Amino acid sequence: MNNLLALLIISAVYYIGEFIGTKTKAWIPSVFVIAILFLAGYWTFFPNDIVDLAGLGAPLGGTMAIMLCITHMGTIISVKQLLEQWKVIVITLAGLAGMVAACWLICIPTVGKEYVVAGLPPLTGGIVAATMMNQAALEKGLTSAAVLAIAMYVCQGFAGYPLTAIMLKKEGKMLISKFRLSESIEESSLANIDESTGNIVVEEKEKKKLIPPTPQKYVTTAFILLKLMITAYIASILAKFTGINQAVWALILAIIFTEIGFLDKDSLNKANSYGFLMFVLMVYIFSGLKDATPAMLQEAAVPLISIIVVGVAGMFLTSAAAGKLLGISWNMAFAVSLTALYGFPPNYILTEECVNALAKTHEEHDYLMNNLMPMMIVGGFITVTITSVIIAGLFINML
Repeated sequence: MNNLLALLIISAVYYIGEFIGTKTKAWIPSVFVIAILFLAGYWTFFPNDIVDLAGLGAPLGGTMAIMLCITHMGTIISVKQLLEQWKVIVITLAGLAGMVAACWLICIPTVGKEYVVAGLPPLTGGIVAATMMNQAALEKGLTSAAVLAIAMYVCQGFAGYPLTAIMLKKEGKMLISKFRLSESIEESSLANIDESTGNIVVEEKEKKKLIPPTPQKYVTTAFILLKLMITAYIASILAKFTGINQAVWALILAIIFTEIGFLDKDSLNKANSYGFLMFVLMVYIFSGLKDATPAMLQEAAVPLISIIVVGVAGMFLTSAAAGKLLGISWNMAFAVSLTALYGFPPNYILTEECVNALAKTHEEHDYLMNNLMPMMIVGGFITVTITSVIIAGLFINML
């Protein structure tokens, strides 16, 4: 297989997932379909290095795409929105606590402590936690537990994708119904009409930035990407000095730099680069399925399924309870907690896919994005980037 054929096959697989996601209006998420197709491909005719052959492997598909996309995330969240998401942090932590407690009480007696200790950190987050537990288990000669850690990482999305899609669709329908009702009331009684044109006047307040805007003729794709990379590079330096993950710094710096005017709002879309970089990043993530061989999945099947089912059930109960106490619907509370099963960028794509399926106008699209996206992004960031690594660090000592 040559480079062009590899990229052709990957592009076809990715588009099939997108087509099915659009055709079913996100009831069958594109990421779920793509993951199934990649898994089937690796089990049949895909070479293990098909993503590298297509030119989408590391470092482009790894560090580069991840840091650019995470920095971009910071350009779509305002400081005000971030401060407003404290409830999401409480809900996600409650959800993770419920997941850990349920697995500890139910799964340890049924599948064994080693499997639970090795499998729980990856279930609460992403590849970093999975790698930590895999290496720790191998060092102690616990091969089956090591296999479970990786299998959990590559398979947990199969539970998270469809459940999240259902929760977001329910929440989105409720929000859009309220928006359409309030919009009709506003247009009929509160709208400010320009008597000379008959158009509705919309007042927009432009917030003054510390750094004045660059003249539009100089704002090119390269210029926007340059500023994103400057931010990402500073984040990598801060990570070395503080020991805090560079992704955490990238998000924090991007939010600050957007507020002061250094970074453009919605940077990657403004640079016409978001779609391509998201494609690269998602393909790179799905390349992890090459490790999920039939033998691996068969060996880890019972503990894998048990931990996922029990863990997700525990997560649902505690996140829904926390959501009720904080005035957040159980649909949304469960959705933000489920980000632990996949993180970024699937949380972004699942939300965007849901919004595109429900919104009929640009205003409805913006309304849904503003209400759903910040919560999903913060949820994924708290679970995958921060909490899962902490949990893994604690659980390593329990093996």
